This record gives sequence, structure tokens and C-alpha cells, in this order.
Amino acid sequence: MSKDFVEVRGAEEHNLKDVDVEIPREQFTVVTGLSGSGKSSLAFETIYAEGQRRYIESLSAYARNFLGQMDKPQVESVEGLSPAISIDQKNAANNPRSTVGTVTELHDYLRLLYARVGTPHCPECGREVGEQSAQQMVRRLLEVPEGTRAEIAAPVVRDQKGAFEDLFEELAGEGYTRVEVDGERYDLSLETPELDENYDHTVDVIVDRVKLRAEDRSRITDSVETALDEADGTMKVILPDPPEAVTSGEIDVGTQSRSTGDLADDAETDAATTDRVLVEFSEDLACTHCGIDFSPIETRSFSFNSPYGACPECEGIGSTKEVDPDLVVQDTSKPLKNVFEPWSYNRSYYRTRIDNVAEHFGVSVETPFEELDESIREQFLWGTDRQVEFTRQTKDGVRRKTKRFEGVIPNLERRHVETDSDNTREHIEEFMAVTTCPECEGTRLKPQSRSVLVDDTAITDVNRLSIGDALEHFEGMESSLTDRERTIAEEILKEIRARLGFMEEVGLEYLTLDREAATLSGGESQRIRLATQVGSGLVGVLYVLDEPSIGLHQRDNDRLLNTLEGLRDLGNTLLVVEHDEETMRRADNIVDMGPGPGKDGGEVVVQGDFEDVIDCEASITGDYLAGREEIAVPDERREADGELVIRGARQHNLSDLDVSIPVGQFTTITGVSGSGKSTLMHDVLYKGLAREMNDNTEVDPGDHDGIDGTDEIENVRLIDQSPIGRTPRSNPATYTNVFDHIRELFAETELSKQRGYEKGRFSFNVKGGRCEECGGQGTVKIEMNFLSDVYVPCEECDGARYNDETLDVTYKGETISDVLDMSVSEAASFFESHSGLSRRLELLEDVGLGYMRLGQPSTTLSGGEAQRVKLAEELGKRDSGDTLYLLDEPTTGLHKADERKLIDVLHRLTDKGNTVVVIEHELDLVKNADNVIDLGPEGGEHGGQIVATGTPEEVARDDDSHTGRYLRDLLPDVDREGPRADRRLPAKEDDGEEAEAPPATDD
Repeated sequence: MSKDFVEVRGAEEHNLKDVDVEIPREQFTVVTGLSGSGKSSLAFETIYAEGQRRYIESLSAYARNFLGQMDKPQVESVEGLSPAISIDQKNAANNPRSTVGTVTELHDYLRLLYARVGTPHCPECGREVGEQSAQQMVRRLLEVPEGTRAEIAAPVVRDQKGAFEDLFEELAGEGYTRVEVDGERYDLSLETPELDENYDHTVDVIVDRVKLRAEDRSRITDSVETALDEADGTMKVILPDPPEAVTSGEIDVGTQSRSTGDLADDAETDAATTDRVLVEFSEDLACTHCGIDFSPIETRSFSFNSPYGACPECEGIGSTKEVDPDLVVQDTSKPLKNVFEPWSYNRSYYRTRIDNVAEHFGVSVETPFEELDESIREQFLWGTDRQVEFTRQTKDGVRRKTKRFEGVIPNLERRHVETDSDNTREHIEEFMAVTTCPECEGTRLKPQSRSVLVDDTAITDVNRLSIGDALEHFEGMESSLTDRERTIAEEILKEIRARLGFMEEVGLEYLTLDREAATLSGGESQRIRLATQVGSGLVGVLYVLDEPSIGLHQRDNDRLLNTLEGLRDLGNTLLVVEHDEETMRRADNIVDMGPGPGKDGGEVVVQGDFEDVIDCEASITGDYLAGREEIAVPDERREADGELVIRGARQHNLSDLDVSIPVGQFTTITGVSGSGKSTLMHDVLYKGLAREMNDNTEVDPGDHDGIDGTDEIENVRLIDQSPIGRTPRSNPATYTNVFDHIRELFAETELSKQRGYEKGRFSFNVKGGRCEECGGQGTVKIEMNFLSDVYVPCEECDGARYNDETLDVTYKGETISDVLDMSVSEAASFFESHSGLSRRLELLEDVGLGYMRLGQPSTTLSGGEAQRVKLAEELGKRDSGDTLYLLDEPTTGLHKADERKLIDVLHRLTDKGNTVVVIEHELDLVKNADNVIDLGPEGGEHGGQIVATGTPEEVARDDDSHTGRYLRDLLPDVDREGPRADRRLPAKEDDGEEAEAPPATDD
């Protein structure tokens, strides 16, 4: 066995057919092939699974009890394995507390930086606060110019009610004669201040009057210690005639304020009053000006997952749920008695209350809400400012009670907190909207934590920066720190800059650090984990990646590939499942799986470098790379039948855009990552139409002025990459209703009629026909304690899911279990005589899912596969045209051959009179569109503008468009001067035969 390879022998996982393959170590290998050809089965389910399993088995039984185990893949042997790390497209986290900063560990370093070198400030007045010893206070006072007069005072009372006669008597008894009460001076040997006990007062006792000189250090120290002891750790120093160096800020003595004091009893002062400086000190962390004490600054003070740092109002989430007046009153034209939607479920009880309040104001309950005086409407919603007489009919007669009307909204908020009924709480939450926390303004941290500054910047301000801006912020920060702070922060800043740099390298500079991790796309999540791995600096690791180029614009692909090559050059082995041509060009080795999908795949068609794949005529991948096959450009573009116009889109980084979407055309929205594509389509267009056309109050559209032209379309349908089901019982057959038709066929067989079986008998989700031993799952889980759980075929049904009586029924010689094990292509052939069923199966084939098993659990589908199942299901519906279809990167996970099928489906949808809008980076799909909307020019705050719009040819001619420059190479009517122009293959010699015309795409 060579140490230069990872050698796989006899791999038979899923559809792999006894595959033998050698993966070069410390090289960059791409595994490619048609969808369903066995790429993931080889890379993830075999090589990664075996590497992970062996690593975990090397640990102690105690550790394995916590880590779990991975099942052994179906493979004869895998030799030469290194510790394996999988970087897939799963979301970085679904926890709303997780942000880009937390999942990358950047926030941990920021917390450490702010805890160690941050300067706390008072959140009320903004003054710097800090804790000092008596010696430190003395040293700061002696920095004042020699001979400056000062008074050392103890603030014994601060803003408290009382006359304080006992206090003044006690102070006089201790020998103190001078006090300052509310800014006025008194001599206790002559008089006792007479104070109104109903008002707040401040009392400072003058401990000593000195000149600040080095030779008087001992006296000054004694006086400072005495003042601190009298006032529980706080002290004031009054400078009656402050030097200019102090008033100008040249010398920083401490927390200062300017004031005018009565110093008439001071023999050394000629004037009765003078401007002075008051300097406040504290042994504890406190604002002596506002009287606010602070907790010690720790790393947990900056964690919104800890009660020590989290905002108490939202508990660190950054948002709160509040009753939304627009949801409470959805139709202001309704009469007063029916206008409050949350109270509609119990009209008899609440109607009486509304009647009483209406009578109080002298209005009719039949009056439309919008016609009431605004002040009356406000009091119905928020409560009355005066008492109302309420009447209630009882057995003993009418009971009357006078009180203020609570208001609809306060009533809902109170009941939401107090109720023990889940139904009541859920009902009220239908009328609540998620809003930014008013206390912390979405920053998640409590006021004290938000007021600690490093380089005059709070940690919450840093979190709101994009990765690119944050990197710029921390570059050269050492120059603004003191020598002590620089020594402490040096290593922390080094780590922060390194992590920010890694994320910028993989094209994520537009993401903000406070972006919720759950809102990231699969590609963004994968690149975040990739950046984290680059930062770890590991050597000798096997990295297995799943299409890292997904969601990445071609312009940013080079940076991603440079990062992957950097990982390889460290001495790691990269195994990347990918369809991207540029990635294959830069790979050291390519493994092309096939030759077909599903049962027709599972073999290595060709292995070698890029040229080897091109030269292999048996490789479909090679055909597309060499130009023997291609996705053709349409002969002509469609004309628009009208337009949808989004006006004033301002959500997130969108720059008050007016966007026109042609009706009856195929439109792609393109642009670099973070340019605003998803915000425009999902947050503004889809949610805006859902609220306007379907009266869907559960969605909260992004900020925009309106959408014109909605009368041009009848329906809007979003087909995204969310799962089609969250349990293994859901599968493509159940989601597309194919299984309903199949069960009906089995119920119509002769044996079913004889036994009285209906179609419910053939469902594995209900009792009757399913195997009760495994509950219709086909497998049984065996818990193995510290070993991994083992799933074995059910002994009762042998994995068939159904009981013997149900399996007696056959259709064309096949049982219901046999049908579920068929691929979509096999089932389409099997049911070709059944027109309705055959048509639905053909639609699944049309979107490139012919390889998928009908009974494949939905939890095992990728995001792209789930989206294409939804697309097939939409195609199966009766369609009269005039529907707006919205898709988000539907080419995810598709080979060029499958991509061509998908493009044909999108053309068919558009040809029926529908409007199709697709977010996409894949240029072969973009060039097939009738219209392109290119956003940018960059990501984040530097994006959100329309860079170019028009046909693909028009966008390709725009020099400002990153997308356009890459499109030039693919369009025959545009000069080929794009970034890939030098990579085209040489033209083949003319063999004298006329080229075959590309197949028509119409229906």
C-alpha cells in the first residue's frame, strides 16, 4: 500500500458498484459527475465516514459515550486515511443567538479584548469611570501644576430626601466645620443648615484644603484616605481656581465637571464666586456623577448568552414580540363592534366592553373605525385616560363598575404573559410582530457593556461592521493604545485580524459580525467553516467539501480556490464534490463518476487531470468541458406583456431602488454575494406580494414604497430550498401526491377488492397495512450505549415496511414496497399506461431527478433536490398562466446535463404565459434568460444598486457589470474579452459536416 494515496477498495455504499479508486494525498481532488451518479456516496458516505469512524474508535469508551459513533460504510477497505473533517452546506446554526461573530469565534476574542483593555464609561452621562486606589488618586492629583489650590471633600449624601440634622451634628462632633450643601457653603461652627426634608439634597463635607505640592504628599494622602472612608469609597476634589492645563484637557485628572460654588469664607479668594472644576474619584467601578455602580468588567460582560452581559429586556435575542396595531385592526372600514380581530373569537364578552366604552364617548358601535376621531381610536387601542362605567348582566340583575378601560393592546400583552393556556397564547401571538428590542436597539447587550470603549468604539459598533470594514478598523489599532494596553492586546489583535482576513479571502467580506447564523445560505455557512479551518493551521488532514462554490459569484471564485490551494499547500488532502468548471481546471486530480444517475451510475468513468477528462469521450462531463455538448443560447428573447415595478426598496442594503420585472419573461437576478439579491426577491417582492395579493398578515415585507402592476399576475409562488419534510416518513412520492395515485391503483386490484382493502391500507403512516414491528419505517434502531446506534432491517417485514397481507397485493407483479424502491425513471416506465401518474413522474425526470428513489426519505435530500421536487410539484398543477414563479439558485448541485433539463423546464413555464424570476450565478442559465437584473457593484454596504439591466447581451456589454464581463465568453453576439477568454479550447477542425441544430426548448 502506497503512502501517497488514500486507497478505496470494493466500495458499495448506496449505488456504488464495487468501486476501486486511489485519491492522491496532499493534493486537490474534485469528484464530479451527473446528479445521483455516486459522488457523495464515495466522498462523504465512504471515505469521510470511514475516516471519522476510525478516529472516534481510537478514543476511550468514556469519550465515545459523548461523541457517538458513525456506522461502518459498505466498503472492503480504505487505506492511507488521515483524520477527516467534513465541510458541508448545512446551516452554521439554527439558534437565533448564533451570529457570524460567535460561530467564527471572533466574538470570543472581541470579548477578551474589551474585558482586558476596554475603558468603561457611564451609559447615562458618558463620563469615563474606573476604580482607583488612594495612591493612584494622589498620583493623578500631583500631576496638576505645582501649587494648585484644592479642596478634598467626602460626598456623604447624594440626592436624598431629608433634613439631616443628626448628620450635621455628628460631623460637627468629629471636628468638621465646612460643608457644601446643594452648592452652598456652610460653617457648622456657626450654623446648622435648615433643609426641606421633602426635597433631594447633596451634602459634601470638606475634609481638607491644601495646595497640591510634592512635599505635601503625606498630608494629601491622609486627607484622601479620610474622605474615602467617610463616603464609602468615593471622593470629590474641588479646584477653585483650576489651571488652564486642566480645563483644556491637557492634563486628565479624572471625572470632571465645571460649576460655580460659594467660596466667600475662603480667605485666599478675592471674589465671592468663581468658576471651578470638580473632580470625582471612586475606589469602586462607579460613575460618581450619576451615582451608578458597575459590576467588574469580565469577558462574560460582553456575552449576550450570559445574564451578566445580555440585555434584560430581550434576554440577548435583540428582538422582542409586541402586539402590532396593524394586525389588531386590519380593516379600518369595519364597524367599531367588529374591527378588533383578536377579540373576534369571543364577541359576546368583549362586545359588552366595546358597547360601554362607545357609550362613554358618545359614538355608535356601527360607526366605521376609520371615521372615529383619532383620539378616540387611540383610547380604544391603548386605554382610556378617564374612568368608564361598565355594566354586566348577572342573575341578580345589572351590575355596574367604574374603572379605566384597559385598551385592546395592553389587554393582549397582559394576557399573553399571565395566561396558562397554550391556545390563548398562540392566538394572541398571531397578532404580535417581531420588533427590534427598544432597550438595546438590537445590540443584545446591557447598557454597561455597550458603554465600554476600545479606541473610542463600543463592541456593539464593531459587531455592526462588515468583515471588510472590521478588518480595516483593527488594522493599526495598536497606535491608539497605551504601552500597557498594547502589550496586553497585541496577541488578541493578531488573532482577530487573522480570522477576519481568512473570511475575506473566501469572499465573505460583506457579512456583518452580528448577522444571524440561521440567515446564512448553505454556501456562506460552508465558507465560514472553511475560513475557520484555514485559521486552525492543521496539517495532514483530509478535508471533504460539498460544492463550496455554491452561491458564489464567478468573480469571487478565484479567492475561494486560492484558499483551497492554500489548505493543500499546508500538507492537507482536499476531496471536493463539485460541478464548477473553474474548480476542475485548478484541481490536481478529477474523479468523474457515472456514466449515468442512480442505478446507471456508481462507477468511475475516468480519473486524471483536466485534459484526461476532456479526452474521454465516454464522459458526459468531458463532453461539456470540451464543447462537444453545450447549453445553447436561445434564438430569440421573449417580448414582455407588462411589468411589475417595485418602488423604493430600502430593506437592508438596497439603495431606494425602483426595479422593473417584465411580465411574461424569464428574468434572472444576478450580482456578487451580498449585493442584495435575496433581500430584493424574498423580503421585498415575495413578502410584499403575499401581503398585498393574498392578505397574508403573517409575513413582514421588507421596507419599500409599493409594488405596481400586481393586476398583471394572478398568483405568486416561491420555490425555495427549504426541506419538503422534516421526518423520514416524508418522501418525493408523498410530497408530489404520486403516492396517492399509486395507492389508488393498488386498491383497485382484484385481490384488494376481494379483501375490502381501500387505499389507506397501502399507507405506511397509519395502522392497518403497515408493519407494526417497525411502525412502517422498515428499520429498527438498536441503542448501543457508548457505541453508535445501529439501524437493522426489521425482522418482521425484512425492511418492506408492510405486513404480509398487504404485500400479497401486487400490481403488474410488483408489491407496494417494490414500487417505493424504484427510481423515478423506473417508475415512469412501469406506470407509462397510467397517464396522470406517468405525467407526474415525467415532470420529476424533467427537473433532473430521474435517479431518485420514490421512497427516499426527505431528510436525505439536498437543498437543490428539495427545490426541484417542489418545482416538479408546481408543474403538475393545473396552470392557466399569469403566475409569478420565484426560485433561488435552482442549479444547486446540478451537472451541466441536468442543468440543461432544468432550463428547458423554466422555458416551458414561461412559454405558458407565466413570469419566472430566478436568483442565479450559473452563467449558462443566465444567458438563457430574457432579462437580467444585475445588482452590486459589490456586497454589503457597497452593494444594493442596479448595476445593469436588460438582455444578457446588453448586460454583457456593460463594463461596470462583473456578471457581464463573465457572460461575454458565452454569448455569440458579444466580443469575447471576458475573464475566461484565454481559457477557451481551440476550435475543432471543420470535418465538412453540418452541425446538428440544438434541440427546441418549446413545449
